[in-house]
Amino acid sequence: MQLYSTKHQSPEVSLEEAIFRGLPPDNGLYMPTSIPVLPQSFWDNVENLSLQEIAFEIAHALIGKDVPANDLKSLINKAIDFPAPLIEVEEDTFCLELFHGPSMAFKDFGARFMAALMSYFLQKSEKQIHILVATSGDTGGAVAQGFYQTPNIDVTILYPSGKVSDIQEKQLTTLGENVSALEVDGTFDDCQKLVKQAFLDKELTAQFDLASANSINIARLIPQAFYYVNAYAQLKKKGLAKEMVIAVPSGNFGNLSAGIIAWRMGMPVKQFIAATNVNKVVPEYLESGIYEPISPSLSTISNAMDVGNPSNFPRMEALFGNDLAEMQKMLKGYFYTDTETRTAMRTVYERTGYVMCPHTAVAYLGLKDYTRTLDEPVTGVFLSTAHYAKFLDVVEEVIGEQAIPERLSALLDKEKQATRISTDYEEFKQTIVAAFSKV
Repeated sequence: MQLYSTKHQSPEVSLEEAIFRGLPPDNGLYMPTSIPVLPQSFWDNVENLSLQEIAFEIAHALIGKDVPANDLKSLINKAIDFPAPLIEVEEDTFCLELFHGPSMAFKDFGARFMAALMSYFLQKSEKQIHILVATSGDTGGAVAQGFYQTPNIDVTILYPSGKVSDIQEKQLTTLGENVSALEVDGTFDDCQKLVKQAFLDKELTAQFDLASANSINIARLIPQAFYYVNAYAQLKKKGLAKEMVIAVPSGNFGNLSAGIIAWRMGMPVKQFIAATNVNKVVPEYLESGIYEPISPSLSTISNAMDVGNPSNFPRMEALFGNDLAEMQKMLKGYFYTDTETRTAMRTVYERTGYVMCPHTAVAYLGLKDYTRTLDEPVTGVFLSTAHYAKFLDVVEEVIGEQAIPERLSALLDKEKQATRISTDYEEFKQTIVAAFSKV
């Protein structure tokens, strides 16, 4: 697999180099030079395949030249050892539950696959890799779990102080060992900016081997395509997949980019819905053609989507050949306020008994607003990116007391361990240099 930079100012690299480098030297994003279309025989038989079998076929088509088939199967079976069920919430309206992994968030797919792939490439190396990752909520917990106790890799997670839920914070600050956390006095965008500056700091990168586990890393993006195709397979088994509409709760837009990759590989989709909170940069771009980042990002109850300058946007552009008209054909954008989000959570719960986290509710609203514009019936899928208990304060305020899974409730009594820093890059650099030098 060869990859290019979306800024086209850096040379093409191999998959291994792209994974460990994270960002190209020109500050673009790595993308495959080509995206293969899976054979028709795969799509004809996809409903008879397991999630792991689907994952192998997608990964093998993309990176089969870099990882032998038997090793790739073993890697996938170890990393993706949990389901992604499709739950019918209303007639022809399904929720794709992506929270059945260790951290109970969709980012378990990317983090665990990436950890397994990095570990595979590091097996014969004695290098120490330092992963820097910014999180607006769920990435931190998934990365912490995915890389915990992985040999030759240590992880530093940056998160915005006071802007993640209690359970999210405990997930990324209580493991210890090779996982540490930096609590930043700022927004997620500030955290992301610090990480990007570190990767472009030649003095720092000359001293330490840095890697990223954010969705800017291509190894995080590839496995997210697995569950889109698996959702299609589940619908096909029910005889419902002919006109599929998928609504994705979106912040950094890595999740939606992965869905577009699945579509580019041949998955039939009628429409993708980019559903956001009031950080509505992409929905407004799809409407006006003008891209205007929000700085600072606005705080909402769907905090994992509080992103004012989505880092994966250049990938979305590249996937549509940098053609706005082509993007507008396949994507519709909608955005919602906290009031609208709470109302959706309440009404769906009262009508169906189904509990949605705020991010899931935003996707549900986008799906419903789009399907109301259609004359013909479609099968709608909206993504649930995290278990509702990770946002328990909001959920219980809206619909009343709910049960907490034991693996999350057990975290609440653990002691938080995090270093508080400002948004100043030099302070951040001094902090991580001191920490890395002790490893």
